[in-house]
Amino acid sequence: MGVDPNVILATSHGRRSIDVLRIYDPARANIEYISEMEGRIPKEFGQDAVEITGARKLLASLDSSDAPWAVVTSGTRPLVNGWLEVLKLAEPKRMVTAEDVDNGKPDPACYLLGRSRLELDNETDLIVVEDAPAGIRAGKAAGFRVIGLTTTHTLEQVKEAGADWILQDLSSVVMKTYQEKRIEIEVRNVLTR
Repeated sequence: MGVDPNVILATSHGRRSIDVLRIYDPARANIEYISEMEGRIPKEFGQDAVEITGARKLLASLDSSDAPWAVVTSGTRPLVNGWLEVLKLAEPKRMVTAEDVDNGKPDPACYLLGRSRLELDNETDLIVVEDAPAGIRAGKAAGFRVIGLTTTHTLEQVKEAGADWILQDLSSVVMKTYQEKRIEIEVRNVLTR
């Protein structure tokens, strides 16, 4: 595309590829092209993938207790499904992907749709886990509390985006119980609030 990859990477993480391509290459900004390209990423680069520390344990505990959780991502379905397959992580029963919303993060529509798919339409006491400023802003705009991870951005960037808790990774988040439609989690080793 003739654009420095560092320029794209500085603004693309946590945002839908279609939104980024609208800026740099509008001719390719269509969901069919993006789904095809994103679907190739796990197949071609999956051997280099490593999950966020603590993610496997947290997802397994949520899944085994049948607690409601969802993946809300700026990625396409082929990308998400590819990574879940490569990494062998617990698969969500509910998911919101790039194809499901008209506006990507930081617009809150994706998190509001995720809440709806969890059948928690009137619930405001939800927690979003995010590693990108655009996603943190989307979670906050939806009215939810946000755990921000410093796995892809600096502490300052995550703090500036408005995360309620900032953690190094997911090893500091432990699901304690799920009963009466409430999940109790413990958050340790908070870098800052």
